[in-house]
Amino acid sequence: MLKKTALALVSVGLFASVTMPVFAQNTTTTSATASKIACVGAAVNAREQSIDAAMTTFAAATNAAYAARATALQHAYTGTTLKAVGAAVKTAWSAFNASIKSARGAWQSSRNAAWSAYRTAAVACKAPAGTGDGVNSSLEASGN
Repeated sequence: MLKKTALALVSVGLFASVTMPVFAQNTTTTSATASKIACVGAAVNAREQSIDAAMTTFAAATNAAYAARATALQHAYTGTTLKAVGAAVKTAWSAFNASIKSARGAWQSSRNAAWSAYRTAAVACKAPAGTGDGVNSSLEASGN
């Protein structure tokens, strides 16, 4: 019984002596590491501000396209002939489609630029692997 207890204590002691330095390394951050992590945080903040501004612009452009379509369609149905109404409806929808396509393109371009700038800045920070959140970029709204 004493041998089993001694063997268990030695085993626990060996396990602790092997694993404690690993746990200590993972939980202890140096000042340099902390500043690198803060650098990535600043890059994330800049990216999010850019994306927020781009999304605000996209939403405003989309709302304007819908408002313009509503006005154009309202005007189209004041026509007195089928041909005039049809042409005006076609023009209203064509203009709407062009506006939405332009807004979507601007959003996607701005979003991609923000992510690209973030990636460049995050690499320049030389932070430890896994510090950034770039793996989540696929979750970003596509602007469809």
